[in-house]
Amino acid sequence: MISTLLDGNRRFVAETFAKEREFFLTLSKSQKPTVLWIGCSDSRLSAGTVTGTKVGEIFVHRNIANIVSTNDWNLSAVLEFTINHLRIPDIVICGHYGCGGIAALDEHDTEDKYIPIWLINAYAARERVDEKIRALRIELPPDKRMRLIVEENVRLQLEHVNEYPFVKRALREGKLKIHGWVYDMETGEIKILV
Repeated sequence: MISTLLDGNRRFVAETFAKEREFFLTLSKSQKPTVLWIGCSDSRLSAGTVTGTKVGEIFVHRNIANIVSTNDWNLSAVLEFTINHLRIPDIVICGHYGCGGIAALDEHDTEDKYIPIWLINAYAARERVDEKIRALRIELPPDKRMRLIVEENVRLQLEHVNEYPFVKRALREGKLKIHGWVYDMETGEIKILV
């Protein structure tokens, strides 16, 4: 696979970079993205591909289950940099149906140590959905329940991002908008939640 990646880079340089040299040279001097995309690390989802955007338009942070954790220094630095320095006006938190991280919320017998600790930041999404299902006294097929948990996790992560003081300030000053989306891998469409 490494050879394939390097071959792909050679094709990129010869076919794309060479044709758009001025664009890439301009881009090498500064960046001016207008969206911070917080998404899942899943290899089947690329923000640029599913939104039809070019290199330089989206600043991307990815992790398991598109989680916003206030004790994640990496994400905290990304948020601070994009809001305070790049002045990005929009944040998108995008989950996706069929998320392995969300499915792992139901796995109890695992030898994994780090994944369950990370997913603590998403447990409330599962609990909220299960509470609603119990209150309605209905039974849902497992795949429909998981879709609801994916959506609720996006809403939960929106709550988490709002805990950052500089995010609150930018929202209050009208300099920032936050959006919650879910990508459907079976249709290629993005569902707007918030």
